[in-house]
Amino acid sequence: MREVELLIIGSGPAGLCAALSAAESGARALILERSFRPGGQLVKQTHMFFGSERQYASHRGVDIAELLLKKLAEYGERIELMLNATAVGFYEDNVVTVLKDEKEYFKIRAKSVVCATGAFEKSLAFPNNDLPGIYGAGAVQTLMNVYGVRPGNRVLMVGAGNIGVIVSYQLLQAGIEVAAVLDAAPRIGAYLVHASKLARMGVPILTSHTVKEAVGTDCLEAAVVWALDEKFKPIPGTERRFDVDVMCVSVGLSPLNELLAMRGAEMKYVPQLSGLVPLRSENCETGIPGVFVAGDASGIEEASSAMAEGWLAGLCAAAKLGYVPADFEARRREYLSQLENLRSGPVGERIRAGMKLSLLEGGMRDV
Repeated sequence: MREVELLIIGSGPAGLCAALSAAESGARALILERSFRPGGQLVKQTHMFFGSERQYASHRGVDIAELLLKKLAEYGERIELMLNATAVGFYEDNVVTVLKDEKEYFKIRAKSVVCATGAFEKSLAFPNNDLPGIYGAGAVQTLMNVYGVRPGNRVLMVGAGNIGVIVSYQLLQAGIEVAAVLDAAPRIGAYLVHASKLARMGVPILTSHTVKEAVGTDCLEAAVVWALDEKFKPIPGTERRFDVDVMCVSVGLSPLNELLAMRGAEMKYVPQLSGLVPLRSENCETGIPGVFVAGDASGIEEASSAMAEGWLAGLCAAAKLGYVPADFEARRREYLSQLENLRSGPVGERIRAGMKLSLLEGGMRDV
């Protein structure tokens, strides 16, 4: 069994920032990443980020990943990155079982753990929703932006949130026709700056619409959609057919935190955070001392918030190990201030409400 100081599960924006923050305090970290490439969702994001300079505003996600990885390299052996390594179990005494390269199985025991496992895509139920040609938005981004593969020729986008609208624009940039974007809600959820790009290019956005069925034998040939009333009930007679070879479903994400549940962290269903989340302190520590959570695993937000949570979790996880820098409190307050700013205003109202519901009794834990 291998012994490590700090184990970070996941190398997305939260995991990378947690490792950098912990190393800055003096701790040694091992990052587990199940993919062949670190960076998580950042490596498929070609759009410019919002936020502040601290969260790399005006940089593309793929460039942010490279910036963070260059910083990691500056710490040398203090930060180890293990790729093609999937954490498959999380047990007492912080023992994590790992499957490496799909053939090597071993155990790691960590003094402290940061779980930054991210999220998984939600699906949508309708007849024939398993036809080839029906993808999640993340899969489409991976095909195009990681592998350079066109998913098809004509796409129907289901979901008008930020991800759905951004991916629709990326499809257009790749020379793929977007037949329409539809959303069950009466209003689009995406930022206007993103939606206006589609409007200028003539892509119809159909609110209060959903998929009735997919049509095809061996693969997707068409999609039939229909309108919804104010109670989200389908309206017969409003059906429309779109001849498409790709349907991209972008209806939200759910936190991926089964490892924390396995470890025994107290979980709670919080709709504002998109699913089951672990209860935790404002320092990102769960009810299990030394076990922290950061990023989408603790509730669905933007990557900017995931990075800020990663910096906070890494700082506090290192402090649990005895690495308490002189500027610990100043750094902690700075990261909390960043999160407060990112969650401010009416847009962040839902997140703020969800965070209150997921807060451990007492709010803070000593580090």
